[in-house]
Amino acid sequence: MNNHSQEGLADWAGPILQGALTTLEIAVLAYAIGLALGLLGASARLSPWAPLRGLATLYSTAVRAVPELLLIILLYYAGSQALTAVTNAMGFSGQVAINGFVTAVGVLAFVQGAYMTEVLRGAILAIPRGQLEAADAFGFSTWARFRRIVVPAMLPNALPGMSNLWLILIKDTALISVIGYSELFFTIQQAASSTRAHFLFYAAAGVIYLAMTLSSTALFARLERRLRRGQPTTEEA
Repeated sequence: MNNHSQEGLADWAGPILQGALTTLEIAVLAYAIGLALGLLGASARLSPWAPLRGLATLYSTAVRAVPELLLIILLYYAGSQALTAVTNAMGFSGQVAINGFVTAVGVLAFVQGAYMTEVLRGAILAIPRGQLEAADAFGFSTWARFRRIVVPAMLPNALPGMSNLWLILIKDTALISVIGYSELFFTIQQAASSTRAHFLFYAAAGVIYLAMTLSSTALFARLERRLRRGQPTTEEA
């Protein structure tokens, strides 16, 4: 590494760190909202009411079939145009622009919700039917049954899929760079273009993403071991 590259890396260290923090903020918010959407979607998929099941199935199927990049571009550009047209029709002048951060969180959460719907639905279906029947026999309310029976029994089965979705989400935040929002990958692109040290900065990006995913994998593995305490292992089964 020459002196010019070292100076460029030092100059860009602060913005790159800020970009990494922004990436984590986007990922955490999108994951939390996606988890809430997934719970609603899974409940709707398992609902006895056919129209609700159909609507949830349409959501999870359609969203998973469309590339995230297309959804980001549609919301950021087409959404801004639509809002501008609506406000102009209401008598307000000027152009309305959707914030890049809102676009990132909104689109990624919407997509996460579709995938999370299927992960949680499968985990709920894996709960032994006898546990749910026992809860009904004891007179549990719907909320009490969900909180005390469904969630504890569902989480160990859902956690591997939830972990994979989180790892995918961290990498998908790089797609936000297409609208010029200063998350990690966009900042790396700017640094590489201004210094022409492309290998250095893209390698640094790879190391940062790898650190994020490895630490996340370790945390999810620890959480899964905690949730599965007392359950028989493969060797014991």
